[in-house]
Amino acid sequence: MRLALAEAEQAGHGGDVPVGAVLLAPDGRTVLASAHNEREVTGDPTAHAEVLALRRGAAALSESARTASAAAGAGPRAGAGGWRLPGCTLVVTLEPCTMCAGALVQSRVDRVVYGARDEKAGAAGSLWDVVRDRRLNHRPEVIEGVLAEDCARLLTDFFRAR
Repeated sequence: MRLALAEAEQAGHGGDVPVGAVLLAPDGRTVLASAHNEREVTGDPTAHAEVLALRRGAAALSESARTASAAAGAGPRAGAGGWRLPGCTLVVTLEPCTMCAGALVQSRVDRVVYGARDEKAGAAGSLWDVVRDRRLNHRPEVIEGVLAEDCARLLTDFFRAR
């Protein structure tokens, strides 16, 4: 979570809501990708920290699979299409919104760890519970409240300054 908090601070410096995310490999220690909100910087409404971390992590896994396939003498498409992230954990400073929760379900991450609850737009237990909806084909484990006060303070300070 401390790595995600460092990412969140970068977002705040760029004028974005300070949310940071880190995608961990199945071993739970290796960082596949990290990101922070980039909506203001890129002009992209989907540039939430979670979505960016998932995109970057999937790209890293795909590249790793392609490299391993090439080394083994497999064809050019072997290892391609690594958009699924089974066994991975996404750590994020703020409870994911509906868009991000949907992306987490679609990417098949095993678990989501978040800091501060988002009573206004949270979709992992607060306002909605998209990630654990029994009607969906995948439901990641949710761990909430990790360094919640630190995560919430960063957001509160950002919005007070505005």
